[in-house]
Amino acid sequence: MNQNPTIGLVSLGCPKALVDSERILTTLRAQGYNFSRDYEGSDLVIVNTCGFLDSAKAESLEAIGEAINENGKVVVTGCLGSEEQLIRDTHPKVLAVSGPHQYEAVVEAVHENLPPVHKPFEDLVPADGLRLTPRHYAYLKISEGCSNRCTFCIIPAIRGDLQSRPIASVLYEAERLVKAGVKEIMVISQDTSAYGQDIKYATSRFHKRDVEARYYNLAEELGELGAWIRMHYVYPYPHVDKSIHLMAEGKILPYLDIPFQHAAPNVLKAMRRPANQVKTADRIKSWREICPDLAIRSTFIVGFPGETDEDFEQLLEWLDETQIDRVGAFTYEPVQGAPANELEGAVPEELKQERYGRLMEKAQEISIRQLGKRVGRTIDVLIDDVAPEDNRALGRSQWDAPEIDGQVFIDDARNIKPGDMVKVTINDSDEYDLFGTPAEQEFRVEPNA
Repeated sequence: MNQNPTIGLVSLGCPKALVDSERILTTLRAQGYNFSRDYEGSDLVIVNTCGFLDSAKAESLEAIGEAINENGKVVVTGCLGSEEQLIRDTHPKVLAVSGPHQYEAVVEAVHENLPPVHKPFEDLVPADGLRLTPRHYAYLKISEGCSNRCTFCIIPAIRGDLQSRPIASVLYEAERLVKAGVKEIMVISQDTSAYGQDIKYATSRFHKRDVEARYYNLAEELGELGAWIRMHYVYPYPHVDKSIHLMAEGKILPYLDIPFQHAAPNVLKAMRRPANQVKTADRIKSWREICPDLAIRSTFIVGFPGETDEDFEQLLEWLDETQIDRVGAFTYEPVQGAPANELEGAVPEELKQERYGRLMEKAQEISIRQLGKRVGRTIDVLIDDVAPEDNRALGRSQWDAPEIDGQVFIDDARNIKPGDMVKVTINDSDEYDLFGTPAEQEFRVEPNA
């Protein structure tokens, strides 16, 4: 019998794209395909692209070119796939191009250029599918697309309007993940708090119960699964307030990833940000009164067209007031097709960079202050990696999402492995990370002591 064909995969962009890659891999694995981590061992390479910013497009085009040079047989999918002509003009040798979440088109292109050699068997795929993340955490995508029309964003043009999954489908997937050993589930979408709006919050059957497709119901149900539940890309709509009680009760993690993008009313209006009229500083204060352990992560754009010195100073003052725990930022980049490109008041590049530096300096000051409050506490840490030769381990607290937030460095870490949940006493902190030792180490008596 001929050897099963082998696929290579390059996955770029955000966690939502990573979930798309996992779906593609799961389907192809069920059809008998093998996978390789390098170009040389692959019969064909799939490149899942990002197209949100021009810099991301350039990175995607470079990745496609590298795959063509190293392998020769390349299928392209993902957000940049919506600009097929650009891809084909740059790399005419690509075999096929498809857009975001067009899984069937990707699989069809693979079949056409690298047919499977035998009929697949269902037992080739584990019940929880194939994942590109470590076994102890996973991303859970609850919807596609976005119905907002932020002027700097072209995601609706690429991925379409909001398309929520039935809540039973989401919950059963989460349940399968936990049964497979996943300790942390990160809920993702383009607009998580808008979940269910497009399907009029339709009910579906989950374990013989009718459950409405609402943000709060989703958080509440996931909170019963016994895993860490982390909410990403949450717009601060009023109904989000109710879920803070679930965090205070320990049902879901005291963590919110909210893309505020700015704080000055003039800039928010120009951005067409949803819920920009709400006094978010007051609400954040009330959230922390309900759940003192709440950590908030956000991203901000500096140098947006029309942003004045006064607007930027207002953003810095707002950060001081709200004490946002984790801050990511980028300078405004005119993305092709974004309405913001037509706005007046372009900010010079040098001024953008100066503002970016000041914003990140402010964010670092806040982070140092917030992390310092954790010193002396004993907390749960989910282990991501270990270095047995150094008796060290690397993990994350409830306040840290993988890859984008800080980490917990653990000394005297014996008999610990990735995926373990360990009690750690924090004895130091810096700008972004925590440092500690396993709590039981304090009471351990070494032999022959």
